[in-house]
Amino acid sequence: MSQLRYVVVEGPIGSGKSSLAKRLSAYWGVQLKAEDPAANPFLPRFYRNMPAHALSTQLSFLTQRADIARDMLQGDLMAAPLVSDFLFEKDDLFARLNLDEHELALYRRLARLALPEYPVPDLVIYLQASEETLLQRVAARAIDYEVNFPEGYLKRVHAGYNEFFHQYEAAPLLIVNTDHLNLVDGDEDFELLIRCIAEMRGQRSYFNKSV
Repeated sequence: MSQLRYVVVEGPIGSGKSSLAKRLSAYWGVQLKAEDPAANPFLPRFYRNMPAHALSTQLSFLTQRADIARDMLQGDLMAAPLVSDFLFEKDDLFARLNLDEHELALYRRLARLALPEYPVPDLVIYLQASEETLLQRVAARAIDYEVNFPEGYLKRVHAGYNEFFHQYEAAPLLIVNTDHLNLVDGDEDFELLIRCIAEMRGQRSYFNKSV
C-alpha cells in the first residue's frame, strides 16, 4: 500500500466488493470509505418497480457521491491512504442501464453540476464473476429487496460492468475472476491477491485461479 494512496474495489451486485474492500482496509491498516445503499430511501422501491423509481434512485446516489467527492477533494479524507468500494464513474453505468433517454439526459446534466470533478484512484480492482455465481451470492446474503430481482436485471448489470471495464482506462486496473476464489475469509486466496497487487505493472493486469 506504500505506493497506493487510493484503491477502489468494484464489481456487480454479489461480486463481494464491499467485503473485499473492508478486508483490504483492515489488512493495510488504512481507512475505508464504503457506499451506503441503505441510506438511499428509493432503492427498495426501485427493485419493486424499476421504471417508476429509477431516476429518483439514481439522483439519490448522485448526491451521496457528490458529498463524498467534495470531502475527498476539499477536506481531509485524502490526508491518509484509503480503500473504497465504489468508483464514481459507476453511477453513469447504472444510469445507462436503468433510465430512458430523456431521464438519462437530465441525469447527466445534473451530474455535471453536482459532480464536476472527483479523485482518480491509484488502482481499481474489478471483481468479475459469472451470472450464476452472482445469483448464488445474492441469494445467500438474502437482503430483502435484492431477493426478487426482475428477470434479466442481473444479467444486464453483469454485461454492463464487463463492457464498462473493457473500455476503462482512467486508472490502473486489476481484473479478478472470483468464480473460484474466496477473498472474504480464505487466507490463501487473499494472500495471492495481495501478491498480485504488489507485482502489478502497467495499466491492466489479470488474476484468474482455475479450479
